[in-house]
Amino acid sequence: MFIDEVTIKVVAGKGGDGVVSFRREKYVPKGGPDGGDGGDGGSVYLQADEAYTTLSHLRYKKLFKATSGENGKGSKCFGKTGNDLIIRVPVGTIVRKGEQVIADFTTHGEKCLVAKGGRGGRGNSKFTSSSHQTPRYAEKGEVGEEARLDLELKVLADVGLIGYPNAGKSTLLSVISAAQPKVASYPFTTLSPILGVVEVEHRSFVVADLPGLIKGAHQGIGLGFEFLKHVERTRL
Repeated sequence: MFIDEVTIKVVAGKGGDGVVSFRREKYVPKGGPDGGDGGDGGSVYLQADEAYTTLSHLRYKKLFKATSGENGKGSKCFGKTGNDLIIRVPVGTIVRKGEQVIADFTTHGEKCLVAKGGRGGRGNSKFTSSSHQTPRYAEKGEVGEEARLDLELKVLADVGLIGYPNAGKSTLLSVISAAQPKVASYPFTTLSPILGVVEVEHRSFVVADLPGLIKGAHQGIGLGFEFLKHVERTRL
């Protein structure tokens, strides 16, 4: 199913807590503080991937969480950093946080940080000073960022085919490219955008076949006109 709009929630990992610890060795009854820092929480990224053509893989999973950092340990051992989470989206995806556009992916591999992991807390070994040599406290890790994101896909194509139902758009696409859109004698056989690559003299361009547009589409007649957003970026 062609899904071009989804809403997801992303939560970055919490930073691990710093630890209160003191050096314990034979013949060293009063060792100094050696509490290690907590690890940073994992962050959440969105990344454009041309292997995806719709947002359908995000349709049913609404919550995405990176892992938290581990707590620090004695002997000044740092906690392990949380793993980052990378969410793949199609090229052409626009990301909004409220009314603000925070990313517009137009090329494969583009990456955007959408929730930063919390910083790990410092262990008590970081709080020693000339006047305070045995601190018995440490920092808690910071909470990771979270956000509600609206994702919208606008297909990237060089040419968009717009017309009445049964005008021959799908037939044309099947002839000029290797795409195999459904072709039938009844209207609205194309229910979602279909892309085809046309090759001419060692050059190529992408053509998008869009659902049929009829009078009154702006009032919801037929399939409506929401799909017209997919020609906003076409050259022709």
